[in-house]
Amino acid sequence: MSAEAPAKTPRTASSVHDVMAEKPPFGSRFLTEDADVWSQNAWDHVPPPDDQDEVISAALTRQKSAPVPEDDKAKYNEKPARHWDNFYKMNANNFFRNRKWLHLEFPELKAAAESDAGPMTVVEIGCGAGNAVFPLLSSNQNPHLKLHAYDYSSHAVKLVQNNPLYTSPPVGTIQSAVWDLTSHTLPPDLEPGSVDIIILIFVLSALHPSEWANAVSNVHKLLKPGGRVLFRDYGRYDLTQLRFKGGRLLDENFYIRGDKTRVYFFELVPDELALLFTGSSAPAASREHSAVQIVEENEEQSDSDLSPSGGPITPPKLSHESSSGTTTPSLEEAQRSLDSLSIEASKQAAPKAGAVHPILLQPLPLAEGSHPLFSIQQLGVDRRLIVNRKRQLKMYRVWMQGKFCKL
Repeated sequence: MSAEAPAKTPRTASSVHDVMAEKPPFGSRFLTEDADVWSQNAWDHVPPPDDQDEVISAALTRQKSAPVPEDDKAKYNEKPARHWDNFYKMNANNFFRNRKWLHLEFPELKAAAESDAGPMTVVEIGCGAGNAVFPLLSSNQNPHLKLHAYDYSSHAVKLVQNNPLYTSPPVGTIQSAVWDLTSHTLPPDLEPGSVDIIILIFVLSALHPSEWANAVSNVHKLLKPGGRVLFRDYGRYDLTQLRFKGGRLLDENFYIRGDKTRVYFFELVPDELALLFTGSSAPAASREHSAVQIVEENEEQSDSDLSPSGGPITPPKLSHESSSGTTTPSLEEAQRSLDSLSIEASKQAAPKAGAVHPILLQPLPLAEGSHPLFSIQQLGVDRRLIVNRKRQLKMYRVWMQGKFCKL
C-alpha cells in the first residue's frame, strides 16, 4: 500500500512582500531540512536558483536578436480592444479562474462587503468576464455596495451582463459597460470623485506605455479623496516574459502575444510603479529583500498564465532542477540568502540601464494636476515557484502588487 500523501497546508495570508517593510514576512509553510519540495503545494520564501541570471540573459538575448519589425509595430498598437474581443469570443469565460484569492491580498474588498460597511462604490477596470467582481458580489452582505465593471472589450462586457449574478444580484447592485481606461472621458454612469476603491488586476500591462499617464489620470479623477487603487500585474522576468521567442518584442519589456494582445513586465527596483503613481521612487526599504514562495500549479489563480500562444506554459529548462527536489534550500539557507540580498541590494544606488521605461524618467503628461497624485500604502513583489507535482516541473513567477491612496 502506498504511503498516505501529506496533508496540504492552505495559504492563509497575503504572499506579497511589502517593500515598505524592513523584513520579509514569514508565512505558515516552511521548508525544513527534512522536507521534500514536492510534498506540499506551497513553501514560503525560497530564493530563486543560482543560475536564474543566466536564464534571464539567454532569454533576453534571444528576444532582442529578433524584435517585431518596425513596420509591423503600428498594427499591434492600433485598436487593441479588437484583439481582446477575439480572445473572449474564443475563450468566453472559461480561460481565467475566479479570483477567490482577492480577500487575502486585498482585505479592503472583504471589508467593503460587510453588512455594516455602509455606502461603498467599487469599480473594476479591465473586468474581463467578471472573475473579480462576481466572487465579491457572491459573498457580499452589504446592501449599499455598488459594483461597476468596465472593459474596452465589448464581448467581455456581454459575458458579464449575461452572468446570472449580474441579472439577479443577491445583495447590492452591479453595472457593467464598455469603457476604455485610456480615453479622454469618464464612464457616463459615474461622477468624478465618487469611487471608494478601484481594482486594476493585470490591466496596465496591457496598455502601451504612452497610455499610462492618461490611465492614471482617469483613475485619480474617479476616486474620492482617500480612495484606493488595488493593483496587481506582471513583474520583470516573470516566466511568461522569458518564454517569448523571436518576433514578439515590441519595446523594452513590452511584448505581443500570439493572439495579438500586448503585455508589459514592470520592474520593482528601480520603482516603475512608484514613479507612475507618485512621481518619485519608493522608500529605500524597497531595495532590501526579495521573497519567493512555492505553490502548486493548480492551486492559485491562472489570471496571469496567458502564454504567448494561448496554450499552457512550458518553463525553460533550469540546470539546477532534479526529480527529487533535494537541491531546494532549507529555511536556514533561505534566510541567509535573503540577508545577503539585503546587503547587496543596499549597495545599488544607480538604476540599471534600461530598467525603467524612458517615459517614466520624465514628468508624465497628466491630464490634470501633477504628481504626487497618490501615496503608497503597499508596494510589493510576489515571487513564487509554481510546482507541478505530477510532471515534476518548477516554474518561477513574479507579480507586482500595490495599494495607492488618492491624495
